[in-house]
Amino acid sequence: MTRRGFLAGTLGLLTVCPSNRLSAQSPDSLPGTGPSGKLWDPSRAGRPFDPVSAADNDAAIQAIEKQIHCTCGCNLDVYTCRTTDFTCGTSPAMHRRVVALAGQGKTAQQILDAFVQQNGVSILMAPPKRGFNLAGYFVPSLLIVAAGVILTLVLRRWSRAAQPAAPATFPAEVPASPHELERLRRELDQLSG
Repeated sequence: MTRRGFLAGTLGLLTVCPSNRLSAQSPDSLPGTGPSGKLWDPSRAGRPFDPVSAADNDAAIQAIEKQIHCTCGCNLDVYTCRTTDFTCGTSPAMHRRVVALAGQGKTAQQILDAFVQQNGVSILMAPPKRGFNLAGYFVPSLLIVAAGVILTLVLRRWSRAAQPAAPATFPAEVPASPHELERLRRELDQLSG
């Protein structure tokens, strides 16, 4: 088969079979229309998004939410969960509660205390710095310091043990008998001669 014959057959098939690209440009398949509906519309996905308010971007509210553990099971704080996981229904509800408590004029500590009263201390991202919880803050650093001290002592001991012994010192004059001196001269003459 020649190139012309192949191309003619291919073009003939294209004219007989309608192309998906051509049908995709039909008026009923434009974005937001057709059988799929408006996919970009959040109300079609199951729940509409609330409009953004000034409290959503308030630094004080965000600081409070970063101290509260989201209860949806994601192991994130409320702020991170509500701004990254748009399928979570728990973090927006917790955010609304924080905003409502802040709207009542409560301080950050009072808001945290309200969450702790309802859910227990496990709602906090970090345990409070009092009582037995102080051990969680200080014991790891103390263990690291103790391990460093022990390692330093062990390495010093090993380095001292590995140092070679000082060379033996000989007295300036070694007393030798005349017989030993004669034997030494003979040995030196044999080596040199």
